[in-house]
Amino acid sequence: MVSIGPRQTGDRTDASGLNERVVFTRRIAKVVKGGRNLRFNALVVVGDGEGSVGAGLGKALAIPDAVRKGNALAKKGLITVPLKGSTIPQETSGRKGASLVLIKPAPAGTGIIAAGVVRAVLDLAGVKDGVAKCLGSRNHINVVAATLDALKKLRNPAEELAKRKVTPRPDR
Repeated sequence: MVSIGPRQTGDRTDASGLNERVVFTRRIAKVVKGGRNLRFNALVVVGDGEGSVGAGLGKALAIPDAVRKGNALAKKGLITVPLKGSTIPQETSGRKGASLVLIKPAPAGTGIIAAGVVRAVLDLAGVKDGVAKCLGSRNHINVVAATLDALKKLRNPAEELAKRKVTPRPDR
């Protein structure tokens, strides 16, 4: 079930196995000589829950068309997130415009402690435990972009050690 509006109550799964969540919609009214021209924006986040996530902003004359376009753009921009169990491997931050998002790993059982669109992105990425904080602007579009920027910066610890030709310690 997909509800249109600032709150999302459910996901929709497509044929490729990706979950789709509409996290934000808005109506744009352009006033012209003959009246108002209405358009709609839909911010859509897609993810498989196993480390792939993407977001897209669709714009159209009707909400369903905007959601479809946002879904297509989100699938084009999928990124891979390295996971360490049910959390992320290290602390990270991302920025877009005046929005800054900090994401920290958390122990198992903590859950996702984040609000709004950051929670949607982390949930669809497959992060089960994590803490996030939005600083600066709370613009939905910029917060999603900042969250994706933070997740892009994550590195898999085993791959980084292999690149540096260092053997990992047994406790890691």
